[in-house]
Amino acid sequence: MVLDLLFYELLFFGLLWLCVILHWVWPYDRTAGCQTTPTLATPPRKRASDSQPFPGLTHKPHCAACEHSEEPAPQPPYCPPPRMVSSRGRRREVDALNQFCPHPACDYAGWVRRGNLRANGHPSGGPWRQLHCVACGGYFLETHGTLFHSKRVPVELIVRVMAALAEGLGIRAVARVFEVDPNTVLQWFIEATDHLAAFSRFFLHDLRVTQVQLL
Repeated sequence: MVLDLLFYELLFFGLLWLCVILHWVWPYDRTAGCQTTPTLATPPRKRASDSQPFPGLTHKPHCAACEHSEEPAPQPPYCPPPRMVSSRGRRREVDALNQFCPHPACDYAGWVRRGNLRANGHPSGGPWRQLHCVACGGYFLETHGTLFHSKRVPVELIVRVMAALAEGLGIRAVARVFEVDPNTVLQWFIEATDHLAAFSRFFLHDLRVTQVQLL
């Protein structure tokens, strides 16, 4: 009986000592010891009323073709030059619907139907006429700036060769069919691609399309 009372007394004092230790190690008010400054909440960013374009789409890709196309092309003057009318002899104006003087220094360069062109025959007996500009005194063939310039073969032959190449025939096969040297066919093909690239740069730009079909 005495041992039981002693055991309970020791257990009571042990629990009391444990409460004191816990009270000393673990303060009652934890928030009183450390004061933390409250952080202000970041206000939500307002959405811009006007949609901004994606930065990657506001600049043109840097390539040789784009840089070449951005070069300022020579523009004709706003007011056309005066029309030339011959006052002597019969009318010598050439029927040049799409012909113009190609010399950049000429005042009539790029202008058609201004009466400045005269026919000068067929040089060296060739199939193409030579035109003379009376404004600047320059001479040029009527095929200037085309695929047929300085060619002494029929136009139909060049057209058929280009059509065969467009259908997928090889250069040597086209040369055998039309009895033309393969190097000549290759040279015609290179000149045709250069003209096509110039045509595409001049006409195929600033297009607004909604659907594109890739073959």
